Amino acid sequence: GTLPEPAQKSLSRKKDQVNLKKELAVQAIQAYYASITFADAQVGRMLDALERLGLDKNTVVVFTSDHGYHMGEHGHYQKTTLFENATRVPLIISSPGMKSAGQTSKSFAEMIDFYPTLAELCGLPAPKVTSGVSLVPTLKNPTVVTRKSALTQYDVGYSVRTERYRYSAWGEGGQLGAELYDRAVDPDEMVNLAGQAKVVEVESQMKALLQRRVEAAGKRPGRLRQVPRPKR
Repeated sequence: GTLPEPAQKSLSRKKDQVNLKKELAVQAIQAYYASITFADAQVGRMLDALERLGLDKNTVVVFTSDHGYHMGEHGHYQKTTLFENATRVPLIISSPGMKSAGQTSKSFAEMIDFYPTLAELCGLPAPKVTSGVSLVPTLKNPTVVTRKSALTQYDVGYSVRTERYRYSAWGEGGQLGAELYDRAVDPDEMVNLAGQAKVVEVESQMKALLQRRVEAAGKRPGRLRQVPRPKR
């Protein structure tokens, strides 16, 4: 299949950063890796300070970041897409006395899960209007699946990722196009299967899942109301 027009625009909106020449691409990747190495060193300094001061005994540490970043995949060297490269972020949570320290989990997580997770780890009640779910069960046992899918939004597009598939829909109800990737055989998300007869059932299931997730995310939390952003 081909990419919907909004997906194409998400890849090419910064035209000077698309399909870079090899020499410039190498420099960009080197600079990116250098920034990661520098950030990693600063994290080490902070963790050493916590340990030196004895604060590691009562401090929960969460390491995460902004959006993921493309390093040439799909010819792109930025974020702001609905591909795996830009929808994933690093996430490490360390809590005093964790029996699962150093282990990893395949359970999905969303950034809205941070609040209820930190609240539970600190023994505090999270407000009922809080979005997200606590990841504490997975922190206690990495084999426990807290979430079976993860939702991402960019511009007019939504994407849902399950263990095997990624399904993205652009526009209201997907009227601007859809993408379906079977990550079991296409982990780089290069072959859009949306609309193909062989995946009709899977696509229908993923579309329904995405609709449920978007509707749930759009519900007003309790009696809270959103304050309109002031016009400039």
